[in-house]
Amino acid sequence: MSRADLADLWWKNALVYCLDIETFLDWNGDGVGDIEGLVERIDYLAGIGVSCLWLMPVHPSPNRDDGYDVTDYYGIDERLGTLGDFVVLLRTAKDRGLRVIMDLVVNHTSDKHPWFRAARSSPTNKYRDYYVWRDTPPRTKKADIVFPDAEDSLWAYDERAGQWYLHHFYSHQPDLNLANPKVREEIKRVAGFWLELGVDGFRVDAVPFLVEDCGADLDPHGFFKELRSFISRRRGDALLLGEVNLPPKDLVKFFGHDPGDELQMLFAFPVMQRLHLALARGDARPLARALRAMPEIPSECQWAQFVRNHDELTLDQLTDRERQDVFDAFGPDEDMQLFGRGLRRRLPSMLGGDERRIRLAYSLLLTLPGTPVIFYGEEIGMAENLAIPGRMSVRTPMQWTDQRNGGFSPVAPSRVVRPCPDGRFSPMAVNVAQQRRDPESMLNWFERMIRRRRETAELGAGRLTVLDCGDDSVLGHVVERDGVRILAVHNLSDEPRTVKLRIGSTEGCEVSDLLDGGPVPDFDLKLDGYGYRWIRIQPSDVRTAP
Repeated sequence: MSRADLADLWWKNALVYCLDIETFLDWNGDGVGDIEGLVERIDYLAGIGVSCLWLMPVHPSPNRDDGYDVTDYYGIDERLGTLGDFVVLLRTAKDRGLRVIMDLVVNHTSDKHPWFRAARSSPTNKYRDYYVWRDTPPRTKKADIVFPDAEDSLWAYDERAGQWYLHHFYSHQPDLNLANPKVREEIKRVAGFWLELGVDGFRVDAVPFLVEDCGADLDPHGFFKELRSFISRRRGDALLLGEVNLPPKDLVKFFGHDPGDELQMLFAFPVMQRLHLALARGDARPLARALRAMPEIPSECQWAQFVRNHDELTLDQLTDRERQDVFDAFGPDEDMQLFGRGLRRRLPSMLGGDERRIRLAYSLLLTLPGTPVIFYGEEIGMAENLAIPGRMSVRTPMQWTDQRNGGFSPVAPSRVVRPCPDGRFSPMAVNVAQQRRDPESMLNWFERMIRRRRETAELGAGRLTVLDCGDDSVLGHVVERDGVRILAVHNLSDEPRTVKLRIGSTEGCEVSDLLDGGPVPDFDLKLDGYGYRWIRIQPSDVRTAP
């Protein structure tokens, strides 16, 4: 598949940057980030190599769940700006070569949404069947409760309606009924509205829950086939990125069967979880096994690889012993853990600020087959603020300078949407302005690595082979496309390692180190502690980036 063939599959070689507008930059001085602030920082994002923005929810909301409790799918939260401001953002991003995708939160609405308010009023109201109601609720299994700190059931009783309604998440977020064709039409109408404004696709929230209660007479994947078909007719190159935290055999089903007629991209949760296990143990084998276990997928589809996202760092696919190993290494205090299954920390603090290990982890991210997704602030090594309850601990303001509130907002700290962390990872120590001036900073390292990653399109659309390195601490893998092989080798130990790799014939090929530009005389590779190498092996008659 040539670069020309990949033109409509732009996400194959993208760098996706997830951000929450309310914590990115406060431009109007009210303590909350806004669209104008993001517009002012588009050049910063384009400058470090970001090619796609993923915006967390922007809609009007009571904000009891950071905007994931929507009251109007066609509006913009007035704290963030207006629809006009949003159009300016889209035009500015596209002028700088950036795509924009946004959260499509359609598993549930807020209980303040007009649909739910109408649904409560009468059993005959046309919106009643927009939600899932029962006279007697089924018994809830404890394992099915997403937020056990706040809920003890998937069903809540509504006094006015006189019935119980389903909510997989918080009780103030009633689930929509996708078995109702009118609901599915509403969702397509919402997607069409934002596509017409100029967004390039959607990250679909809580995908498995959308199909879980569709009813026995409905194909549980039928909705995604409908949605994909609708979106493709509106925008042939629009993306559907799904949040599906399932084991590989179940995960891959959401790509569809014809081929890839549902979601084009899925987060590789099994790989992410075992990446953290490998880092915790200094042992590459869990990650190698996870990569080998990932199934083949249609060429039109893609894995989204990530180290960290905006929620808790979920470890639910690990065994109890494996999860405990990660807890012991990266979150030994109970306050650092969440729901018994994850961590509410960012990577730099988990790794004790050791930049060798932090850079190793992101080098792994950038070389895994698929599309890398980073969470705002990762490029400068931001940490969490554990004084903020729950998952919100990782959603602190972006740290631009060493000034008050990290340069995020000029207001008093008590008026900021959330406080920045103190201590070692405070804005005094970690911020964009300082790192811009330091050529060896995390920010400048990230920019160089992103540039090299985007020049190495094979990593986004190639075929993976995991190598036997003969050393449990070292992961070696090759991604191949059109005869060009990219070899990546990572040492998860703090001790130097030398590995001899068998990668097949290199006759008639040029072999070069992608990070230092020099030739590679042989494959007895020497790696520093937490060291890594990116190597290109290409036929001599193939031209690629220098």
